[in-house]
Amino acid sequence: MIVLLRLIVLVLAVCIANASGSCSASEEWKSATLPHCLPEKLGMDSARLQVIDEIVAEGLSRKKMPGAVVLVGYRGHIVYHKAFGYSQLKPRKVPMRPDTVFDLASLTKPVATATSIMKLVERKLVDPDTPVSRYIPEFAVNGKESITVRQLLTHTGGLTPDNSINDYKNGPAEAFRRIHELHTVYQPGTEFRYSDVGFIELGEIVERVTGKNIHEYSRENLFEPLGMRETTYLPDAALRKRAAVTQQRNNHWMQGEVHDPRAYALGGIAGHAGLFSTANDLALFAQMLINEGCLNGYRALRPETVRLMTAPVKVPGGFRTLGWDSRSVYSSNRGDLFSASAFGHGGFTGTTFWIDPQQKLFVIFLSNRVHPDGKGAVNPLSGRISTVAAAAICPMH
Repeated sequence: MIVLLRLIVLVLAVCIANASGSCSASEEWKSATLPHCLPEKLGMDSARLQVIDEIVAEGLSRKKMPGAVVLVGYRGHIVYHKAFGYSQLKPRKVPMRPDTVFDLASLTKPVATATSIMKLVERKLVDPDTPVSRYIPEFAVNGKESITVRQLLTHTGGLTPDNSINDYKNGPAEAFRRIHELHTVYQPGTEFRYSDVGFIELGEIVERVTGKNIHEYSRENLFEPLGMRETTYLPDAALRKRAAVTQQRNNHWMQGEVHDPRAYALGGIAGHAGLFSTANDLALFAQMLINEGCLNGYRALRPETVRLMTAPVKVPGGFRTLGWDSRSVYSSNRGDLFSASAFGHGGFTGTTFWIDPQQKLFVIFLSNRVHPDGKGAVNPLSGRISTVAAAAICPMH
């Protein structure tokens, strides 16, 4: 009996340490996935979580997407992780798998680009309140002289949402020259207009400051040390084979090839799109942020940097954070029962990712809603899933 009690105490201690996010974890606890746990052991109602199955089934029947992977994390553990439907319907049907690789689309913005920028902020290599032109001198033309890094992170910098695809026809160097020469479309700081162009520029800042493009810098300083082995730009052949198919380009189906046309024209590496990942890898990233910057012995960001990046920032018409959504016109994928501290983002291909540090909860919804014809729609559906996940937390937990 004494031995059994000691074993129980040891197991509980390990669970508590794992959920706490201590950065003194020993080498043997480093892994590529968070531990799984029965919801009831953590104070969640598994019957409520099963409602997610019904919501996804309804979406599939209404052809909102061909398939999806849903993962819910709570208190340092995975409590729900399922695959539904198909990763492709054409040219043949392939069942969705829990480890399917997805084109994250605009989840690239917070996961790769904003987090890399914040890494440079804490290293005092970038000042968020400094004009972008300090890092990209040729940016300081046509009304853009005073635009700050912070304004680009919050989409209040006066830039157009997207510049002409024709600006990209002659290669990345010419594309960046044209981007830097763009005019503002409103007075910086006076409006909120979601802008891919702003995050393309933020990716360029990373390269100007470090000498490494956003792919290299985020891989070396975030994804590899966090154990996110399947998060990358330009996925290799093995990852491409497991990737969900999106649409056709030049008469072939895009599988493991970036869907966004501007990111594609920039060689697949850009600040606004191009990142690929899996639900398991994003769970590691979410837990790192809930742990205020560390996971299994690696500190990706200091606690104060995480707080700076994720705190709600008032913008015209709502709230954003430095790279994430909070409450804005883009928040239909946000759970109704999330706390005020929740932050998240969506991606054009059918991806959403919300984190509620106050409740120690995160919800990952990954789909290829653009396959095969670009007509799917998942934001309200994924918002319902997030609401169900929060509702599954039992009182007093």
